[in-house]
Amino acid sequence: MLTKEVKKRLKQDFGRHPSDTGSPEVQIAILTRRIEALGEHFKKYPKDFNSRRGLLKLIGRRRRLLKFLQARDFAAYQALIKKLNLRK
Repeated sequence: MLTKEVKKRLKQDFGRHPSDTGSPEVQIAILTRRIEALGEHFKKYPKDFNSRRGLLKLIGRRRRLLKFLQARDFAAYQALIKKLNLRK
């Protein structure tokens, strides 16, 4: 679970304007942090299969948003994946 401070910082870093919460960049950044947090959770609890299903849903949602952003604004897509260290 992400704290309000972390979400606020992500909105400031990736948003197009200060109160931006719905742009694909912000949504992808928040999903990425949630996926990373679940990765740490699974190191401690490897048999938590219910949370693993939630993780797969988050990954799918992030993949769809990345695909949308890639089709819509390729330069923003490249900047985002570089900033988030995705697609090595």
